[in-house]
Amino acid sequence: MTLAGPDWDLIGPPLVAGLLIAATHVPLGRQVLARGIIFIDLAVAQIAALGVLAAGLGGATVPTQVAAGVGALLGALWLRLCERWWPEVLEALIGVTFVLAAAAGLLLLSHNPHGAEHMQDLLAGQILWVGYGQLGPVALLYAVVLGLLWAGRGGARWAFYLAFALAVTASVQLVGVYLVFATLIVPALGVRGLRGGRAVAAGYGIAAAGYAGGLWLSTVLDLPAGPLVVWTLTVASVAARWGVPAVRRRRWVGAAVGAALLAGPLLAPPPARAHTPCKDDVPALEHRIAHAEASLRFEQRLEARGKRYVQVGAERRAERLRAELEADRKRLEAARTTPCD
Repeated sequence: MTLAGPDWDLIGPPLVAGLLIAATHVPLGRQVLARGIIFIDLAVAQIAALGVLAAGLGGATVPTQVAAGVGALLGALWLRLCERWWPEVLEALIGVTFVLAAAAGLLLLSHNPHGAEHMQDLLAGQILWVGYGQLGPVALLYAVVLGLLWAGRGGARWAFYLAFALAVTASVQLVGVYLVFATLIVPALGVRGLRGGRAVAAGYGIAAAGYAGGLWLSTVLDLPAGPLVVWTLTVASVAARWGVPAVRRRRWVGAAVGAALLAGPLLAPPPARAHTPCKDDVPALEHRIAHAEASLRFEQRLEARGKRYVQVGAERRAERLRAELEADRKRLEAARTTPCD
């Protein structure tokens, strides 16, 4: 493990995606806690994911975002009706809805040879493969969500549920179900002792620190980014929670806490000098290239299947494999002519 500074070319787009998600999920999360419907995000996100799976397995040509949007809107409508008709058991109904949607997803994928991989992508996400090109439409959608939240500040429940469905539609596709839930609930828990704009600002600070720290650690430790960001969000929230009594007295403490949480990735030492491949590295590089070529052929077969839910993940993995292959072939060519010390 090399403790290097952040690679902004790699973590820049995912970090912007995380900040966009936080822009809507932090205020939504505070409303969720206030209403006592903690697991609504998991339920709506799982229904959105179910819509994507159903569209792909059915061979439909429906775009992924449309399938996710329809699923999220239907889920939000169902939960709004549950709140209206059975408010005394609303949290239980939300839990049952989540379990049914998750079970339906497993049933849909039960005969798919790559079902486990698709389910992992939907739950844990592939945030590191988010590109800037995906974020423009998402930013516009989140602007609409923030407008709905502003319109519903007087207590309009329809605005809350509609905003929730629209936000989850985009975010579950970007970062997966688990990270969507963590971004919604974890910052809101960390700022429970604050009110108004101060609480929202502190929640944004927690989200920014969690995403920046998690993405950086993911590149350093070579661990999945989504689950790691869930943990760093939690650490940032706990740290902020300890500082809440002081934040009530002095605003600058909140800024200091946020700056300290961000200091790790931003002030890390520069990367260590890379190892120069030499003749001793040739067998390992040849093995690595052969493995990558086999993996690329597999992903290309998946791309040709014509199922949108399969293609999305396969295209991203194939793009990454092509870049790795090109770099490894250059290393191999250099290693064959470079004597080792």
